[in-house]
Amino acid sequence: MPPDSLRALAETVLARCRARHWLIGVAESCTGGMVTAALTDIPGSSDVVDRGFVTYSDRAKAELLGVPVPILVEHGAVSAETAGAMAQGMLAKSKVDLAVAVTGIAGPGGGSAAKPVGLVWFGVAWRGAEPRVERQIFAGDRAAVRAAATRRALALLAEAAEA
Repeated sequence: MPPDSLRALAETVLARCRARHWLIGVAESCTGGMVTAALTDIPGSSDVVDRGFVTYSDRAKAELLGVPVPILVEHGAVSAETAGAMAQGMLAKSKVDLAVAVTGIAGPGGGSAAKPVGLVWFGVAWRGAEPRVERQIFAGDRAAVRAAATRRALALLAEAAEA
């Protein structure tokens, strides 16, 4: 996705959340802050974007977001359970109304048959609704996987804020 369309998607997220008076929190692992950066590249985003955590390690996921260690041990950092717990943890640890979480394997190494390079799990949670998780496998090198995951996380925020 060209940078203009990524910016347009981020602007859509901000406008929809602004209309609902919602604050956003972002919990990122494999994207390393790219989702938060896309949102905060837009002037005036501070009235919507409350916080973003880059929780790259399991310890950070547990300490900052309250992801239960047994989930990390049993299912791993790249799992539906962890993505959902990251998003719910963002809601629990802040006053945000909408949270997205991203955890995956961007590569080039680190993949396996069960969890290939390009696998990304997303968690989306907002107050008053059941959290959602989504699994995607993106093709390409590390940069392509991270860019695709950033785009999808923004799309999930836009969809949730439209609901």
